[in-house]
Parts: sequence; C-alpha cells; structure tokens
Amino acid sequence: MHDVIIIGAGPAGLSAALWCDEMGLDTLVLEQNEEVGGQLLSVYNRIENYPGVRVENGREMRDLFAEQVKDADFDLWTNVEIESVNLSAKRIALRSGEKLQTISIIIATGVRRKRLGITGETELTGRGVTESGTRDRDQLAGKDVCVVGGGDAAAENALLLAEVCPTVTLVHRGEKLRARPEFVERLRGEHCITVFKESVLRRIIGETKVEGVEIMRGGALKPFQMAVQGVLVRIGVEPNTELFREQLHEDERGYIIITGEQETSVRNVFAVGDVSNPLAPTISGASGAGATAAKIISARLSRGKQ
Repeated sequence: MHDVIIIGAGPAGLSAALWCDEMGLDTLVLEQNEEVGGQLLSVYNRIENYPGVRVENGREMRDLFAEQVKDADFDLWTNVEIESVNLSAKRIALRSGEKLQTISIIIATGVRRKRLGITGETELTGRGVTESGTRDRDQLAGKDVCVVGGGDAAAENALLLAEVCPTVTLVHRGEKLRARPEFVERLRGEHCITVFKESVLRRIIGETKVEGVEIMRGGALKPFQMAVQGVLVRIGVEPNTELFREQLHEDERGYIIITGEQETSVRNVFAVGDVSNPLAPTISGASGAGATAAKIISARLSRGKQ
C-alpha cells in the first residue's frame, strides 16, 4: 500500500514527487515513456521565464529536474503501460499484470499535441512532416513549407521559417488568427508568407518524403494542390485523460476539473499540471500545483482524515 501514486513524470509529477518525498510519504511515480520530462522534451526554444533558471531548451530544464530527482527517496518506474485505473478504489492495473494499491493518486499526465488525422501525416513524419521549426530549421532551410494552425505557436514557427525558406504558407481553419497581435502584424510584413484563412489541409502528398499538400479553401468547390517539401502542424494540444474518462468531472475539452487544492471530483484523487490547467499551462504553474497536491495529501495523512 502506497501513500501516493503519481501518474506522469513531467514538471508537475516530479515536483509533486519531490514534495511527497520531503514529507516522508511512500511515493511511486509511473511514467509511460523511457525518460522523464513530459512536454519539456518538446520545447526547443529558450526558457527564460522560470524563476532563477535560464536554459536553451526544454531538455536542459528536464535535466535539472532529473538531477534533483536522483537524490530523492521515492520509486520511479519508466516504460510503464497502465491497463486500467479505478479512481474510487485507488487501484491501478499494469499491462505487465501487476496490481497496485494506494491511498492517494496524483494525475500528472499532461497534454499531447493535436494531430490532423489526415493521409500522409503519420507516414511522412520525420520525412518532411515536423513539429518544430526551431528544431528542424536547418533541415527545412531552402524549402517551401506549409504551417497549419492559427495560434501563437503556428505564427511563431511561420515567422521563424520565413527567415530561411523561400515560401511559407500558413493554413488556418478560422476566419481570424488567434495569435497575438504582434505576431499577426509581423506575418503581414513578411512577403514570403501567405495566409489561407477558412482553409483546411486535406492530405499530405508524397511517397517517401513530403512533395505537396492538398488544401480546401472556404467556399471553394474542390481542393487544390500545392508543391511543398515541409509541413509543420501546430493546432494546439489535448489532455491525456483517456484512462480516467467517466470516473471524474471534466470540461467540454476533456481537461480535469479541480478545486483550489488540486483535488478532482473523486476524494483523494488530485490532478496537477497541464492536464487540469487549460488557461495558463506553464512550467512554474505545473511545479506549484504538484507541490500543492503533495502538501494537501501530507496534511490529510497526518490528521488521519483519508
């Protein structure tokens, strides 16, 4: 019987684990990936807004977390596949057949980037389809590219690639870009960037690499094809909550609804980080949420009010 099982080892999960360890709780962290870090491993730009830390990218930030975790006294299992979770009973079944029991659960499963779900997207990933203009800037230099999305990330990537690519086509399904005004203004000033609003990417063309895209523009009777050699999809994120569906309260987008103490609608089940914070997902916010959940659990255990 564990005091706490934490599902997910991103900033929120690791912060919660460090605080649980400091307060002497029997803690187990379960991470499905081979290495810890969560979304930090998909951040390729500089991080300068985390108090006291400046790093070149998310991996460097992850390394700082991982170094601190080495000295902690809690169990961390990676490459873990969870078969099912019974939140009310606080039971977790692993694909390996192992059954785990705990007093409290902290959900720190984070978010994942949305996918278009179109032909060519999966097949050509790494062969022209990318998720980061920063990471793959050199590979895309000199190529015509298509960026999908209308928010800050899509606009920022389009502007970055415009510095090294002959043409950049930004495809957005809405009538108006959601990006910050300063990004929209800069997009207008870039002669090599074309913005297609009320448009949808229908498929990515190519056998062994990206050779083009098919776009349907609003009001058009049929789609048209355009030759490009790179496609970058940045259409937002969605929460990793499939394991917990119909067991707790979620909003219309699937984000877990929590109290000010990070507790979900199920007693002694907490949710921390991006999975429960769609409005302000930040590294510092995730770390703080993990600490809050850990301290609430510790206080309850010490009072015997579980």
